[in-house]
Amino acid sequence: MQELFEKIANRTARVGVIGQGYVGLPLALLFAEAGFRVTGFDLDPAKVQAIARGESYIKHIGPERVSGAVASGRYEATTDFSRLRACDAVLICVPTPLGTHREPDNSYIHSTAREIAKRLRYGQLVVLESTTYPGTTDTEVKGILEESGLQCSKEFLLAFSPEREDPGRKDFSTKSIPKVVGGVDPTSTEAAVALYGAAMDRVVPVSSTRVAESAKLLENVFRSVNIALVNELKVIFDRMGIDIWEVIEAARTKPFGFMPFYPGPGLGGHCIPLDPFYLSWKAAEHGLWARFIEMAGEINTRMPAYVVAKVTQGLNERGQALKGARVLVLGLSYKANIDDDRESPSYEILELLQEAGAQIAYCDPFFPRTPRTRKHDLELESVPVTPEAFARHDALVISTAHDQFKDAALYRDVPLVVDTRNTLAALFHGGAKGPRVVKA
Repeated sequence: MQELFEKIANRTARVGVIGQGYVGLPLALLFAEAGFRVTGFDLDPAKVQAIARGESYIKHIGPERVSGAVASGRYEATTDFSRLRACDAVLICVPTPLGTHREPDNSYIHSTAREIAKRLRYGQLVVLESTTYPGTTDTEVKGILEESGLQCSKEFLLAFSPEREDPGRKDFSTKSIPKVVGGVDPTSTEAAVALYGAAMDRVVPVSSTRVAESAKLLENVFRSVNIALVNELKVIFDRMGIDIWEVIEAARTKPFGFMPFYPGPGLGGHCIPLDPFYLSWKAAEHGLWARFIEMAGEINTRMPAYVVAKVTQGLNERGQALKGARVLVLGLSYKANIDDDRESPSYEILELLQEAGAQIAYCDPFFPRTPRTRKHDLELESVPVTPEAFARHDALVISTAHDQFKDAALYRDVPLVVDTRNTLAALFHGGAKGPRVVKA
């Protein structure tokens, strides 16, 4: 394997990144910017063509980064997986969704591993970045790759390094977020540490792939459980007439022993709504019940219904039924100021409102039309971000706190706002006249 280490050290190694989405694209760009030759692989020809033109299809990744990397000659994308054989290191960044019964779906990992196995050659390093349950890398992926006839550790290397992307974040980037790495053997760990260390500020080696896989799950279980806690307290405190947001602000003044988490309309994104259930499923395989994970999931998944109940309550207090009411949902993205709608609770809120008989509409400057997803196909066009457009509705639901929605003038003629993000508190403080607001 000495040749691989030398190529990494002098940056002549070719890095292949499978999947050019929210994880794979910034990773590919980072290695290209670090001086490596990078080939991005994706099944979507539209993404490959956009990269060839030097365009970015992800808003928080500037087109100048893509065009610069392409112009340098160090980055290209392709749908031709036969070119994997030319890569010295292959990084797997593919989706790991849940099935209809919240069971892990590793089919993308398996199919990708089979594509690699067809072209696997002596001396290659393969790293899985997709979030999964402990044991996936050293059993499932290793087994598929060894169908090539090559033996892991002796003829190729294998590691796991969890992605830690947080789209739109300003204070940390792919380069500055510490990179956890665990190999199936010490040499695999050493090679993966060398590779990531050549492009990233800090690499954190761990003893095995299973520790690395578990670390990512712990990170997201931690967030899921704490968000569920504040969501449950939100419901309880609301019944008591207490504002959960004010409670959190008071509690966070303690300089130790407390970390603020905030309630919302439900979980969204590619990690927190999905990843914890990979661990609870694996725990059940070992005869154990991950009660915190399951309970948190139950609380968080019922938040969209809670929001709709608040819309109904707010309309009732005005003498109006939800059926036939014109309801506008603000935001499709799962969090503010990004164009990422994966697992967004806004879709379920819209569908629940529609099932109850409301006339639904949405507004999101990042999505002119509702995209077709694996679960949803609403076929709606975005309402303009104007006071006139907002005023044509009987109720607004703030589901995502985009900066574009933080203008008091937008709400001057709106009769009712159901605010899931505490957005209007800052706009109408100090007694400023505003719409009737119901917090959800």
